[in-house]
Amino acid sequence: MSDLITPDPLPIVRSVPALRTQIAHWRSMGARIALVPTMGALHAGHLSLIAAARGNADRVVASLFVNPAQFGPHEDLDRYPRTEAADAAALTDAECDLLFAPAVAEMYPAGFATSIRVGGLADRLCGAARPGHFDGVATVVTKLLLQATPDVALFGEKDWQQLTIIRRLVRDLDLPVEIVGGAIVRDADGLALSSRNIYLSTDERRRALALPQALNAAREGILIGMPVSVAIEAASAALDSAGFAKIDYVELAGAEDLAPLVTLDRPARLLAAAWMGTTRLIDNLAVEP
Repeated sequence: MSDLITPDPLPIVRSVPALRTQIAHWRSMGARIALVPTMGALHAGHLSLIAAARGNADRVVASLFVNPAQFGPHEDLDRYPRTEAADAAALTDAECDLLFAPAVAEMYPAGFATSIRVGGLADRLCGAARPGHFDGVATVVTKLLLQATPDVALFGEKDWQQLTIIRRLVRDLDLPVEIVGGAIVRDADGLALSSRNIYLSTDERRRALALPQALNAAREGILIGMPVSVAIEAASAALDSAGFAKIDYVELAGAEDLAPLVTLDRPARLLAAAWMGTTRLIDNLAVEP
């Protein structure tokens, strides 16, 4: 097939028909298919999802697509790292079976006019700070799930709100796919891995550690009976002291519905988003009553 490239040994397909042809071939042999959607610039967190996918399926497909629909005006679409060759090499080492790397025109052809919106869940937290972001995420994820028709798809828990939204859209649209979350992967010092961490200067990288440290302290406080509002105020103050330029939110929310909690009365996530210089960082921790 003309758009099938085979840098030994990982095949890369660029079109939806080529993707479907390969998946149909695997299905004819009874294979179970896993999909790991990414925007590239892969790190150990992404590769942990590939490893988990290998434990969930016979064949693993990774997608690489920097989705313009989820970037707002003045965000980092143009400078977002694009490292396909290195990503393909990493996926080869991780024993991924296929890379789907479409162009923008393949995903959004001329005249494209449809979007997916998950009401409620998409309006808070990162949705409030980045209007329209999750509409772009929901639309591209729905397309990828329909294009690849996987049995299971894996997403990282670092963006807990995104994972929650994807689980909801799959339920609401009756899509025949299991959604599996992958645990957050952190550097040895505790900072959650992110493709955007490369934007941080050495000093910013050091000060960014205040984010996981503040969340951990807030969680410990809540678990020993500190009022949620006090724990969150302390976390926000710690971020401010560390030099975060802007704090979008620090909040305790229900793990499934993302409703704000003032007391820990059910499984929850402690979530935060804040700006270190020009880099927006997100993180979250599970908090169990």
